[in-house]
Amino acid sequence: MSYIGYERFVPKGVRIESATEYLGFDPDVYVECNFFGEDDTRSNLVRMVSDKFTKIINVPNMKDHGASGVTGCLKNIAYGEFNNVARSHYRAKTNTLTFIGTLASVEPLRSKTVLQVMDGLRGVWHAGPFSTDRRFRFYPKQMMFGTDPVAIDRLLIDIIDEKRKAEGAPSVWDQSQEHFTEDRKKWEQDPQFNRFIREPGHIEYASKLDLGVYDMKQIKRKDIRL
Repeated sequence: MSYIGYERFVPKGVRIESATEYLGFDPDVYVECNFFGEDDTRSNLVRMVSDKFTKIINVPNMKDHGASGVTGCLKNIAYGEFNNVARSHYRAKTNTLTFIGTLASVEPLRSKTVLQVMDGLRGVWHAGPFSTDRRFRFYPKQMMFGTDPVAIDRLLIDIIDEKRKAEGAPSVWDQSQEHFTEDRKKWEQDPQFNRFIREPGHIEYASKLDLGVYDMKQIKRKDIRL
């Protein structure tokens, strides 16, 4: 993974490995789902999680996502640790509502992920998670730390949604066909359009799998200003 340049940001002695190149995927830990009659219906956990890691610190970035609504703690750990996941949003009507939480709840990934660090120094409010367009970057200038991925993602929804509303873009909760386009370039350049029917409800769904607290009234939060 050295071609990405991670070694520039970590102290000497920190080991940098690619999950696929190091140990590959575990044939015994997987989620089986047939979404659209695809040939490969299995998503396997990376072997580093099942065989090597004892604890995992999940470090997502504040980003919009065309299919799931946001890329938060849940999506980051679920899609980052399993293969064959892009098929869940292969078409306009996605399967991200249930798939993200289902993956995140698989053991031993679930119990080994002990800390969530949401990086909100800089974020993406449209065409995420891979947008390179500077127009869609914003700077919340905040970090969120916690053990509950659902609670942090619940807070993230509001941050992304408020920014989109301030920019005159449709809400992440908007599922109307009016804002849907199959033209990827159009979606990447115009925040009035989206490639998929967003499913930000995946966070509440994950709470029903006991992955965390979704109700804002029950989320314990402490703000520290520097």
